[in-house]
Amino acid sequence: MANDPIHQFQISRWVPIEIGGLDFSFTNSSAFMVATVVAAGGFLYLSTASRGLVPSRMQSVAEMSYEFVANMLRDAAGSQGMRFFPLVFSLFMFVLFANLFGMFPYFFTVTSHIIVTFALALLVIGTVVVYGFMKHGFGFLKLFVPEGVPGILVPLVVAIEVISFLSRPISLSVRLFANMLAGHITLKVFAGFVTSLGAMGAIGIGGAILPLAMTVALTGLEFLVAFLQAYVFAVLTCMYLNDALHPGH
Repeated sequence: MANDPIHQFQISRWVPIEIGGLDFSFTNSSAFMVATVVAAGGFLYLSTASRGLVPSRMQSVAEMSYEFVANMLRDAAGSQGMRFFPLVFSLFMFVLFANLFGMFPYFFTVTSHIIVTFALALLVIGTVVVYGFMKHGFGFLKLFVPEGVPGILVPLVVAIEVISFLSRPISLSVRLFANMLAGHITLKVFAGFVTSLGAMGAIGIGGAILPLAMTVALTGLEFLVAFLQAYVFAVLTCMYLNDALHPGH
C-alpha cells in the first residue's frame, strides 16, 4: 500500500454526514479545499495588512501576483476585462495553492480529481454564458458565426463553433486534472523504486541512485508544473471571458 501510486488520490470520509439518503460527508478533499482557501486568503491578508512604502518579501509576492493576473486579463480581454479580476485572481490563487499543497508529503491534491477541476471550469463557462447574454442579449450568439464566412458554410461553421464551445469546460478541466494526476503518479512510482531497491542491500542501494535522482528532478519539475497549470487555467479563463465581452470578434 505504501508504494501504491493511486492510493494518494483516495477520498476518505472524515466526518460522515448523510441527509435524505445523500452523502454530504466532510472528506479529506473537502478539508484540503478549505485549507487552500484559508491559506491563500491568509497569505494575502498577512502580506497586505501592514503595507509599507518599502514592501516586505510577502508584500512583494502579493503585489507581483496581483499585477501578473491583472496584466494577463488586460492583454486577453482589454480594460473592460478588469471587471472579472476578482474571479480570475481567485481561481488563479486557488489552483496555485491547491497544486502546491499537493507537493507536501501526506497532503491531498484536490486538483487531481476531475470533479473539482470540472466544477471550476463550469464556473468559468457559466460566467461567460450568463454575462454574454446579459450584456449582448441574442447578439452573444455572434460568437458562433465568425465574420466573413460565406453563407453556404454558415451551418457547418456554426456546428463546429458550438462543439468547440461545449468542449471548453472539458478541455479546461481535463488539462489541469491530467497533469496533476500523471505527475504525482510518476513521482510516486520513482519514489517507490527507491524504497524497494533500498531494501535489497548494498547492490539495491547502488541501483536506487538513479531513481532517487529522477525523483528529485521530478519534484522540481512538479513545482514548476504547479505554477504553469495555474497560469494556463487563468489565461484560458481570460480568453474565454473575452468572448463574453466581445462576441463578434
